[in-house]
Amino acid sequence: MPRQQQPAARPAARPVRRRSYDQFDATARALDSVGDRWTLLIVRELLGGPRRYTDLHADLPGVSTDVLASRLKDMEQTGLALRRKLPPPSAASVYELTARGRALLPVLAALAEWGAPALAERRPTDAVRAHWFALPLLGALAGLTQEGVLEVRLEEGEFHLHVGGGAGTVLPGAAAGSEVYGYGPADRPDARIVLDAGVCLELAEGRATFAEAVKDGRVEVLGEGPLAAELRGA
Repeated sequence: MPRQQQPAARPAARPVRRRSYDQFDATARALDSVGDRWTLLIVRELLGGPRRYTDLHADLPGVSTDVLASRLKDMEQTGLALRRKLPPPSAASVYELTARGRALLPVLAALAEWGAPALAERRPTDAVRAHWFALPLLGALAGLTQEGVLEVRLEEGEFHLHVGGGAGTVLPGAAAGSEVYGYGPADRPDARIVLDAGVCLELAEGRATFAEAVKDGRVEVLGEGPLAAELRGA
């Protein structure tokens, strides 16, 4: 019988090399890790705690499933995020930031402050989520001394912040490695505030102080206790 010809062996796949600026510079190295489109916005979402892939996709309108999966894989490879399975009975997996990923908090906060003036007018195509106001608002509340959980109510929805401790320019939660904000209402908030997105932006840009916004009635503070009292300026 004629010898059957063996199929040619496929060449070994070459490892995919991430794009790099190839510059011996700290800024260039940082951008090698976070300079791709969507990466920093994924970090923004994960600063609120572990999230499932479907939740990330829902809160990042405009990103394709392929791009989101690729960015998350890149973030795992560069040590910014990790994926883990939730304990039973849940069978879901979540993504969360590593300590190196959480260290990007001041970067995101600075970008939010720098970009706030560009939000003077909302475009018809702009999506919005309530928790996207968390970082700008945290900056405006950075001087609070009373620690606690602050629930924030906007027309767009609710979220909660971990505030206090006399953080100054260091945002709460950064040193401890905990989430700096959370999605939806808090289980047992120490205080609540009600305001609109426009006031959030004024506070973020420094066009008004929190005390001024409370005094003229544009921010309503609810609750009793030390945190609520400090927010009222008592």
